[in-house]
Amino acid sequence: MLDEYTTLTIIGRLIGILTGLGLGEALKRVLRLESGVPLWSAVLATLVSIGIGLVFGLLPANRAARMDPVEALRHE
Repeated sequence: MLDEYTTLTIIGRLIGILTGLGLGEALKRVLRLESGVPLWSAVLATLVSIGIGLVFGLLPANRAARMDPVEALRHE
């Protein structure tokens, strides 16, 4: 289970980073701005992404692990 949400978190982070950098670069060219991305903001964004991935991956997994399989399937 840890592998699944770790993979999803990494994929989501890469999509977010590439989208953000691409849109930022496009805006820089359209508006003719000079700017850059500080390293601390990229590190902070990565840490927040990892934290969100862990929280939203572990909470449902722990809840599912405590459920009775027969009861869980009955409610679906």
